[in-house]
Amino acid sequence: MHILLTILHIAVCLILILVVLLQAGKGANMGAAFGGSSQTVFGSSGAGTFLGKMTTAVAIVFMLTSLTLSYFSISKGSSIMDSVSQRAVKKAAPAQKPVLPAGAEKANGKALPATPPAR
Repeated sequence: MHILLTILHIAVCLILILVVLLQAGKGANMGAAFGGSSQTVFGSSGAGTFLGKMTTAVAIVFMLTSLTLSYFSISKGSSIMDSVSQRAVKKAAPAQKPVLPAGAEKANGKALPATPPAR
C-alpha cells in the first residue's frame, strides 16, 4: 500500500509540473508588455480553462497523497532504538581518567599545582 501510494504521489507530482508549465501566464500576450492590456487583468477572467481546472484537481490529489504519506510515516511508530537490546543500553561506560588543569604535573600519584605557592 505504501509503495503504491508513493508511486502515485510521484506520478501526480510530475503531472502537476507538466500542467503548470503548459499554462500561459496572466499577462503573456504581447500587448501587455507594451502597456496595452485587456480589461480582465484586475477583473473577472471568465470561465476557467481546462488546464486551470486540471491544475486544481491534480493539486488536490497531490495534497491528499502528501497528507496520507505523512500519516503513514508517523503512525508506523518504529525506531532504530527498538532493535538495540536492553543489555547493551545498561552497559556501563568505561572509567575516565581525571582531567588535570593546564600546566599541572603529576608526581607520586598526586597532582601538583601549576604555579608555585605564594611565600
